[in-house]
Amino acid sequence: MRLLKWLSLGAAVWIVYWGLAAWGLRGGFETWFDEQQRQGWQVSYGPMTTRGFPLRHVTRLEQPLLADPGTGAAWSADWIEFDSPAIWPGAQSLRFPATPQHYSYFDQTRRLTAAEMRADLQLAPGLALELEQLSLTSQAWQIADAGGVLWQAQDLVLEMRQMAQAEQYHLNAEARQFSPRGLLRAGFGGLTPARDDLPSWFEALRLRADLGFESPWDRRAIELRRPQLRQINLDLVEAHWGDMLFRASGELEVDEKGRLSGELALRAENWPAILDMAERLSLLPPSTRSAVEKVLELFSTGTGRAAKIDIPLRFHQGQVWAGPLPIGTAPPLVLR
Repeated sequence: MRLLKWLSLGAAVWIVYWGLAAWGLRGGFETWFDEQQRQGWQVSYGPMTTRGFPLRHVTRLEQPLLADPGTGAAWSADWIEFDSPAIWPGAQSLRFPATPQHYSYFDQTRRLTAAEMRADLQLAPGLALELEQLSLTSQAWQIADAGGVLWQAQDLVLEMRQMAQAEQYHLNAEARQFSPRGLLRAGFGGLTPARDDLPSWFEALRLRADLGFESPWDRRAIELRRPQLRQINLDLVEAHWGDMLFRASGELEVDEKGRLSGELALRAENWPAILDMAERLSLLPPSTRSAVEKVLELFSTGTGRAAKIDIPLRFHQGQVWAGPLPIGTAPPLVLR
C-alpha cells in the first residue's frame, strides 16, 4: 500500500513537472520570437502545440517564417517540430516537412524539398546553448529555383562535432547519387565532344575537415551574427563524376576580410572538362579561363580525357598561385 502511494505521488510530481516544462518550452519559443521581432526581424508563425507525454516534449509550429533584414536571409516552411527528452531539453531534434521549404537571400530564392529531413542537436547546459554536436540527415532531396531543379541527391549526411577547444569543430559531409541536373547538366550542353556518356549522378561527393571559428556556435549565431571561419584543416574534399575527378587536401587560414592563406594539394583528372563546367556555371570568369588553362597545361600530363594534374595551390591574402604562377583572386569566405 505504501509503495502504491509513493508511485502515485511520483506520477503526480512527474505530470506537474512535464506540464511546467512544456509550458516553459512554449514560453521560451514565444519569448525568442518576440525578441527577434523587437530587433527588426520579420517573424510569424501559426498555432503552437505540444505533445509527447510522458517521456518527451514535441512542440510543433505551423507556418513559421523568419527574415533577417540585416543579412537579407529568410526561411519559411509549412511546419517545424522540436523534439527533446522531457528530462533534458538540450538534446533537441528538429524535424522538417516533406513539403517545400523556402530560403531567400535578398532577391534570390531557393526551394528545398527533402524527405525525412531532421537535425539532431546536442547543446551544452547554460543560457548560451553552445552547440556540442550537430547531425543533419535527409533522404531524397532537391534544391530548385524558378527555373527548375538545381541540385538533387539520394540522401545527405552532415555531422559537425565540437572538439577540445570550444571554437573548433570536426565536419564530415557526404551525399550519394548527387545529380548535376539543373545548372550542371545544362552546363555540359554543347560540349565537344557531347558528354552523353556521363552518369546521371556523382559517384562520390564527400568532405572531411577540422574547422576553427572565431567563436563557438551558440544561440548568438542566429540572433546576432554567424561565427566566421579562421582555420580550415581540409582532410579531404572529393568529387568524382564519370572520368572527371577533383580532390584536394591541405591547411588554410582565413583573415578578418575572408581572405585565404595557406596551401592545398590539388589533383584533377580530365581537368579541361572541369574548366568547361566551371565556366558554364559562372564559377570561372571567361576573362580568366585562358590564363588558368595555360597555367594548368604546364603541370598537366596526358591529353584529352586522360589529362591529369597534381599541383600545390597556394593562397596568400586571397591571391592564388598554381606552383610559382599567379592565377587570380579567390572569392572571400564570409558566412552571412
